[in-house]
Amino acid sequence: MSATSSPSESATVSRKKKGGKKEIQESLLTPRFYTTDFDEMEQLFNTEINKNLSMAEFEALLQEFKTDFNQTHFVRNKEFKEAADKLQGPLRQIFVEFLERSCTAEFSGFLLYKELGRRLKKTNPVVAEIFSLMSRDEARHAGFLNKGLSDFNLALDLGFLTKARKYTFFKPKFIFYATYLSEKIGYWRYITIYRHLKENPEYQCYPIFKYFENWCQDENRHGDFFSALMKAQPQFLNDWQAKLWSRFFCLSVYVTMYLNDCQRTAFYEGIGLDTKEFDMHVIIETLSKHISINPLKKANKRNRTTARIFPAVLDVENPEFKRKLDRMVEINQQLIAVGETEDIPFVKNLKRIPLIAALASEILAAYLMKPVESGSVDLAEFEPQLVY
Repeated sequence: MSATSSPSESATVSRKKKGGKKEIQESLLTPRFYTTDFDEMEQLFNTEINKNLSMAEFEALLQEFKTDFNQTHFVRNKEFKEAADKLQGPLRQIFVEFLERSCTAEFSGFLLYKELGRRLKKTNPVVAEIFSLMSRDEARHAGFLNKGLSDFNLALDLGFLTKARKYTFFKPKFIFYATYLSEKIGYWRYITIYRHLKENPEYQCYPIFKYFENWCQDENRHGDFFSALMKAQPQFLNDWQAKLWSRFFCLSVYVTMYLNDCQRTAFYEGIGLDTKEFDMHVIIETLSKHISINPLKKANKRNRTTARIFPAVLDVENPEFKRKLDRMVEINQQLIAVGETEDIPFVKNLKRIPLIAALASEILAAYLMKPVESGSVDLAEFEPQLVY
């Protein structure tokens, strides 16, 4: 969950000796910290107020989270430090930034889920415990990434981040939309990188990617839980406003990822991926996965990951959608170039105005493209299923 600045602005420039800790500087593309209306959350899942609230799916999910499939998965070995020592020059800095941003994003989820687990404990202990167990997963991920930074003689001061970072407020339904998308897109990013490196081991330059196969299943389970949360609140899915908001959050997440990654093409090239091809693959797979109904008839049925729950989604397979994303990248690069000039701030801002207008125009045009009507959460085909 995160939308311009240059990559170098995503973290403070200073580097400290081994054991030193860094602070992350806020930018539009930096992973953000979120808060919400916790009182409304308590009301939404209060079993005394909502007598018809179905708990069967939540109880089944709770048992799955309690199993803790990855309890012993995140175990480091000497391979990490050895690989980090071999990474030198620009590629070393690229990996440092990747670890910083990933750690910040995971830690952001930990803080939000932990607070939700605490606040819902009395009104809905089952949902509260799932949030607490998800915070366990996110803390494990963040800690693993931060230990990775120690291979590069760095570490993030997570305690400082908790107090110093600005928190973005989202109403509960927006938390559901954005976090569901974030978790599901995280699944497809991790599994795509894992599969690519398994097929192309010569690009396996740092062992953290070997952990992505199991890691992405945490993301998938988290996404399934948020799917269940939204199905428990059908008012967030079954009206015209839901169609508009679901398209808005799809566009926000996809544009953020595309612009973000296109600023960091060196990272993806370093592991043998084409950035834009990778992002479009992730976007399309997050939205839709084709499976065969009947191989004899060669018929296809679209088993959508996002459309399984959202009432309307973007037509990301329309070539015009990618053309608009690429145009946004061009404009964003021009904005970055303006920021790097030696002009006075007033002149920079004047130069930014037409570029920001052009970027906003492309985003609006993408939003107004004819959407794909997705279906109803009442249909069995929209039940969470493993998309591995």
